[in-house]
Amino acid sequence: MGRYVARRLGQMVIVLIGATMVLFACLFVLPGDPVGSIAGSDKARDPAVVAELKARYGLDKSLPEQYVNYVSKVATGDLGEDFIQRREVSEILGPKLANTAKLALLAIALVTVFGMGVGIIAALYRYSILDMATTFFTTMAVGFPTFVIGMLLMKWFAVELQWFPQLGGDKLEGMVLPAVTLAITDIAFVARLTRGTMLEVLRADYVKTAVAKGLPRRRVLFKHVLRNSSIPVVTYLGISFGALLGGALITEAIFNWDGVGLALVQAIQQQNNPIVIGVVTYSVAIFVVLSLIVDLLYAALDPRIRLS
Repeated sequence: MGRYVARRLGQMVIVLIGATMVLFACLFVLPGDPVGSIAGSDKARDPAVVAELKARYGLDKSLPEQYVNYVSKVATGDLGEDFIQRREVSEILGPKLANTAKLALLAIALVTVFGMGVGIIAALYRYSILDMATTFFTTMAVGFPTFVIGMLLMKWFAVELQWFPQLGGDKLEGMVLPAVTLAITDIAFVARLTRGTMLEVLRADYVKTAVAKGLPRRRVLFKHVLRNSSIPVVTYLGISFGALLGGALITEAIFNWDGVGLALVQAIQQQNNPIVIGVVTYSVAIFVVLSLIVDLLYAALDPRIRLS
């Protein structure tokens, strides 16, 4: 187990290096002048100001030198300095990461409870009216774009009924609409995935044997069926949680949620490269760590899986 974790951590470093290298190359070829966004259009015409700013942010060096400089700083926990506010990137992203994490935790909790709950009920009562209704509504939910769901929820529950604030806030009621917007599509996916995998496991011979031996229905359901059918669901939940922690661009923009996604959109518009690279580095790290956690959960859920 220890060797496996060490090997995966080594792979994480390689993935981080590759992702940041690709991002650096993309930012280098994009049109626009970051110095102009830093100094303003008037000062950007002054060669002395341009030279000073390029020297300060290392933009006067070649792309490989800039990348090596960035990686050496990241290794010490330094994500660089923001172009616009002239503050440390880690200092700016810290509160935004916390806001995104709160939203992501609430959303993934809704997905886990309602998605798996609906899927379990649909599988136990397969081909019933309840099962058909579940299939119909989950298909509709998957077909709706996230921004449409967000705008409809805001119109109905914030503007007309005034149950929740239109824009997100620190309190729980301000998080409900953004979290539900993020969760609805994933709830539909998880419900259909849970239903499909449970139906497959219910037809397995070892489940039929357990029922024939007289084991209680609840024990068969939770110890054998649900546990063995949850591996694909855990995989999807891990990927979904990583995407949520990386920032939900559309949802955060709709509800003006001060998170990583909104910061990334604003940084791209302002050509604020340190923020863009910092957010991407963080997102890739989260995905790699979560994939490791999911792989370790496989062994806990199914002893037949050997990590070696």
